[in-house]
Amino acid sequence: MSVVMLEMPQPSPAREESRDQPLYDDVRLLGQILGDIVRDQDGEATFEVIEAIRRLSVSFHAKADAEAGRNLDTLLKRLSPAETVSVIRAFSYFSHLANLAEDRHNLRRHAEREARDDHEDGSLALSFQRFRQAGIEPERIARVLARAWVSPVLTAHPTEVQRKSTLDAERAIADLLTARDGLRTARQRAANEAQLRARITQLWQTRILRMVKLTVPDEIENVLSYYSATFLQEIPRLYAELEELVGRPVAPFFRMGNWIGGDRDGNPFVTAETLVTTVRRHAETVLRHYLTEVHLLGADLSVSRTLVNATPELLALAAGSGDGNAHRDDEPYRRALIGVYARLAGTLEHLTGTDALRHAVAPAKPYAGAGAFLADLRTVEDSLGRNHGAALTEARLKPLIRAVEVFGFHLATTDLRQSSDKHEAVVAELLAAARIEPAYAGLSEEGKQALLLSLLQEPRSLRVRNVAYSELTEGELAIFEAARRLRLDFGADAIRHYIISHTETVSDLLEVMLLQKECGLMRGTLAPAEAANAEVDLIVVPLFETIEDLRAAEPIMRAFYDLPGIETLIRNSGAEQDIMLGYSDSNKDGGYFTSNWELYRGSTALARLFDEKPGLTLRLFHGRGGAVGRGGGPSYQAILAQPPNTVKGQIRLTEQGEVINAKYANPEIGRRHLETLMAATLEGTLLQRQERATPDFLAAAAKLSELSMRAYRKLVYETPGFSDYFFSATPIAEIAQLNIGSRPASRKANQKIEDLRAIPWSFSWGQSRVALPGWYGFGSAVEGLIAEGREEGLALLRRMKAEWPFFSALLSNMDMVLAKADLDVARRYAGLVPDRALAEAIFSAIEAEWRRTVAAVEAITGETQRLADNPALARSISHRSAYIAPLNHLQVELLRRWRSGQIDEKAQRGILISINGVAAGLRNTG
Repeated sequence: MSVVMLEMPQPSPAREESRDQPLYDDVRLLGQILGDIVRDQDGEATFEVIEAIRRLSVSFHAKADAEAGRNLDTLLKRLSPAETVSVIRAFSYFSHLANLAEDRHNLRRHAEREARDDHEDGSLALSFQRFRQAGIEPERIARVLARAWVSPVLTAHPTEVQRKSTLDAERAIADLLTARDGLRTARQRAANEAQLRARITQLWQTRILRMVKLTVPDEIENVLSYYSATFLQEIPRLYAELEELVGRPVAPFFRMGNWIGGDRDGNPFVTAETLVTTVRRHAETVLRHYLTEVHLLGADLSVSRTLVNATPELLALAAGSGDGNAHRDDEPYRRALIGVYARLAGTLEHLTGTDALRHAVAPAKPYAGAGAFLADLRTVEDSLGRNHGAALTEARLKPLIRAVEVFGFHLATTDLRQSSDKHEAVVAELLAAARIEPAYAGLSEEGKQALLLSLLQEPRSLRVRNVAYSELTEGELAIFEAARRLRLDFGADAIRHYIISHTETVSDLLEVMLLQKECGLMRGTLAPAEAANAEVDLIVVPLFETIEDLRAAEPIMRAFYDLPGIETLIRNSGAEQDIMLGYSDSNKDGGYFTSNWELYRGSTALARLFDEKPGLTLRLFHGRGGAVGRGGGPSYQAILAQPPNTVKGQIRLTEQGEVINAKYANPEIGRRHLETLMAATLEGTLLQRQERATPDFLAAAAKLSELSMRAYRKLVYETPGFSDYFFSATPIAEIAQLNIGSRPASRKANQKIEDLRAIPWSFSWGQSRVALPGWYGFGSAVEGLIAEGREEGLALLRRMKAEWPFFSALLSNMDMVLAKADLDVARRYAGLVPDRALAEAIFSAIEAEWRRTVAAVEAITGETQRLADNPALARSISHRSAYIAPLNHLQVELLRRWRSGQIDEKAQRGILISINGVAAGLRNTG
């Protein structure tokens, strides 16, 4: 596009303009190539329509030109379905390409700062500077790491709207942009541009939408691509940097987690079979990585015994390799590694049923576990170190050893998750069939606990032979039994956690304990004579989701640990207690501020409870999404904003939807995000600041929460017709058709907000540019607080922002949401509501609260511009808005046509592509 989408707002300071010029150059180049392709393949007329829409959108949004807005409406209504699809595709792909250019520029700026020793927040280098300034010795850091557990957990929630084919093409474009920075001649740059043109042509000619809904195996394959691209290479490199900073070896504390194939909550397509598939495919991915690395390591280690000695252990490893090639007779390392490769090939065949690509010798006896493989690699490392070959370990052997320590033969820990009501139904059926209790579900909570504890004290099985149990019961028991077998085959870290959605009572935890016992995942019983030695394999992880659940979290866990034998059982089983906190449902339940406040309060209460239990490790698992309304926002600030004593080197957090691609598709960016998690966890543990949440801060937050939740629930749950408004004024119904996840969008077949999953709820508000879950209710809360305290209330809020990391991070994230929202665009979506009176009433309420919230943020921060403390992000959002808005306008027009009965395949395709483009442009909407 020779001029389309290229007019970027230039920063006023000359220095900033110079720094950002490479970004403008990249965007201009990518836009020109995309424009040329559109002109060539869809015609000059289509290109001119795109240009006209772009100009009108810029005038309407950047210059508040009402006439431009009317002309834009007229133009959009005249477009044919085919023209509309072409225009939407062009703007969507530009959003994707602009993302790649911005990512490249961020890495460029980061490298420039690193070269000046000007380290950014989230870098390990800056963290260690702070540790030195605080007088924290390396020995203390190493001790913390020895007990730490940090784990990003990849999930497959339905907001990742890109196909793998698109992701692969974009990775290639990102690589070409990176290479472009190092080119010096016109010939080299021309060749690079030709390759960019080929890849962008590939994008244009690749179907952007999936033809069929994703299956669980599809989701598994999608997420595994990030391991090959990023995690397997970058995590060992990050450990190497960390060890250099600490000055000594560190324990493997950073692990990957996975929900795909194990998360059954609301997903009927996850079964014992898919659990086995996901664990095997994870294992196959990591084993093939090891095979490749061992093969390459063998090529590197051409060390001859005629020149250098080797240890007896290395020579024994070589002698047992089965390699009889005379050309390698004096090369013990190569022979040893051929034997290692053969055993890995045998392991691959044994665990996954697949074959290795190369065979110098036949596959040999499988390794019993990753520890045996690691021992062989240590033998190679030790021999090199003892015989003047330590330098040969740095490039490949040490990263491989670290990879095996981190990834084992399982690659990632796969969590199991199911809703508590399903466990109750299974237990009830087992008890009824065994004639122990005919109506378990009707028992009181006290009755359930007493019965479950008595059963946990008995060795007998509950299952009765020849009884035909329901499909639910058979399926749930099959999951537990598959988990037991998989742990034996792939190692205990393959499956460690069992998460209970909708945990509301102590019996919810005991039921899962009982099901583990039933399926061989518990040894011993809770009978007084045996309890001292009883063990359970899976950590039972309650998930507290709603506002009410979060408030009950500490009392439930206290009551659970007060039960006879439970604390001893947990201590015997590893002395670890994970507790998951839900950001999404608590937000949908109580609104943005109340959700965050109850998470803060719940975390604090749980930390105090476990402070009473020395030797037990509490690990909070944060169920964060991409959107701020679902816990999203910068991870570094989020971890440091956690209440004091709630991190302690222990944290798990979900990475979901399109955020996985944004963070981890590019290896350099992925490494930066992983480094941020490490740095924030270390700082949050070692630089634990004195609690600055003074009593007046806590009282003010409690009052803000009360007022905010009241305003939020008045709109969402107490306004007649709100559900009808939501389903009409957002593309929620169309999102359900997008084939973007294996899980249904709603728990039940109705239009009740209570039953809608929190993820499409948030995603839909992001698409319609309201972003309501990320701010609604805060303005009313601040207004009410100030009304009570007058000027003193505002002064207090300003002190909270300056002194309290929790409140500061909350405001910062809200500021970002307000910058990305667009009420002018949102009003157009409101125009889709058939009941005009309803539309006006609810949109007016939303708009009024928006104005109150903007005024509140400005009053507290003292800034009248959004993101004043992050000008780079402010510029990025400002620039993007003019190019995302046309997609919104086109989406609204197509929704209007579609819902009025103009059923057309191209119109439907245009709607779905526009959803893709808006999500790509906004980046964290899901």
